[in-house]
Amino acid sequence: MSTVTRQTTRWLTRILLTATFWTVSTVTQAEIGPAEKPDLKLGFIKLTDMAPLAIAWEQGFFMDEGLFVELEAQANWKVLLDRVITGELDGAHMLAGQPLGASIGYGTRADIITAFSMDLNGNGITVSNDVWDTMSQHIPDNADGRPKHPISASALRPVVEAARDRGERFRMGMVFPVSTHNYELRYWLAAGGLNPGYYAPQRGDTSGTLEADVHLSVTPPPQMPATMEAGTIQGYCVGEPWNQQAVFMGIGVPVITDYEIWPNNPEKVFGVTRQWAEDYPNTHLRLLRAMIRAAHWLDENNNANREEAVKILARPSYVGADEAVIANSMTGTFEYEKGDIREVPDFNVFFRYHATYPYPSDAIWYLTQMRRWGQIPEAKPDDWYMETAARVYRADIYEQAARSLIADGTLEASDFPDFETENFQRPHQGELIDGVAFTPRTPNAYIDSFDIGLKGSQTP
Repeated sequence: MSTVTRQTTRWLTRILLTATFWTVSTVTQAEIGPAEKPDLKLGFIKLTDMAPLAIAWEQGFFMDEGLFVELEAQANWKVLLDRVITGELDGAHMLAGQPLGASIGYGTRADIITAFSMDLNGNGITVSNDVWDTMSQHIPDNADGRPKHPISASALRPVVEAARDRGERFRMGMVFPVSTHNYELRYWLAAGGLNPGYYAPQRGDTSGTLEADVHLSVTPPPQMPATMEAGTIQGYCVGEPWNQQAVFMGIGVPVITDYEIWPNNPEKVFGVTRQWAEDYPNTHLRLLRAMIRAAHWLDENNNANREEAVKILARPSYVGADEAVIANSMTGTFEYEKGDIREVPDFNVFFRYHATYPYPSDAIWYLTQMRRWGQIPEAKPDDWYMETAARVYRADIYEQAARSLIADGTLEASDFPDFETENFQRPHQGELIDGVAFTPRTPNAYIDSFDIGLKGSQTP
């Protein structure tokens, strides 16, 4: 459907909906109240995990809530965050670390909250063909002759050491300093004995490369394959479809997914400013209702709707990649080396395992990694982590939206966590790749348990 046709359809639907919405609304929706701001502009980056926004638009879930939404792709994560802060965007698809980073003043300081987790998993780490040729010599094979997974970063060490011997830096890309990708890439490297470097914002050093064996730098997601092909970086961590794009282009090999680093790890969130949420509480709840329904649609009936979702996401207005590239991961498989296609049914999770609930433990894990690598330069007491998580990850707002969906019969109580319990730590998560247990109630002890990383009162 063309942009013009889509806009025409949107406004015709708006006219019809405006005439009927207030009389057809369910009792629970009426209890929430009408949207204070029905016309909204929401931002996203061209990644498959923006899917809940696209599906909420395409399936009419926004319209069901009396919301007239424009979805707009953004150039990069900084632009996206800045435009939410200035009010040019009402809210956006965000990196899980962005509301936290902004709230604690790392980079841009702003009061950002999230009441919706957009997905679990969804990322991968890809290396160039040249790097893979050397790495693969240090990876054992399965009985079928394919590389044994998960692949440790220890297999990358000979490549890094050879670069050092030549007087060169080994460089890899990630999408933003407070991105999941940065922390996952750092986690994988450190688990394999490679130091990804430290930040020292108290000294004005935000490069993140102090004492680094591997130098990490920022590259926007859609530019990752071309940047690696040009030789500027030798590998990267990014969300889909940009790992699979490297396979299709024949320029690189994804070596590990984040599901293998930490099964069912939290990924993106939907973020708004605290002031916006306070000014438009009903609008916020209605947005959450629509996105929860979209996430449910994406996972229901064992991913039965994923092929339709792939066709939607492939449109230039959303992700704009080939359907085959997007389908490689969205439909439950993942291709590593060309032809090495494996079943990864939970590569993208949008609703099951209570994916949409903003658990405090999610926030605490990100904060521990910020401290581990120096973005938080000074030690903080355990209570600080708890308080920051509660202030930024607003499960209380999510609960209101979810309870309304249960009350009006749209979804079942069993679709959500038991709201009568604490719901502190995300369930259904597997062990991290290094075997170190994540203990969110004792974040400082968790930080101190790593071989590589800041400990106690250390500062870089």
